[in-house]
Amino acid sequence: MKKKKQNVQPKKEDKPVTLGDMLNADLLKQLKDQKQQLKKAEEKKQLEEEERKREERRLREKNKSFEELLNESPMDWKKFK
Repeated sequence: MKKKKQNVQPKKEDKPVTLGDMLNADLLKQLKDQKQQLKKAEEKKQLEEEERKREERRLREKNKSFEELLNESPMDWKKFK
């Protein structure tokens, strides 16, 4: 019996198969577009949240009493009596 010789040569460019390789190109494009839309929606949500907080701070500052403003002042008013 002759034994078959197996030529075992390591492949130089043996890359693992990725999910992107297995998916259809159109489906991959749709997923990337959806990812971008989700990123834009998240950024818009963050900007709206920042704007809401800014507006709340402005209204809080506007409605402060004289006593609160005086207490927050860095000046020592006792020196000027």
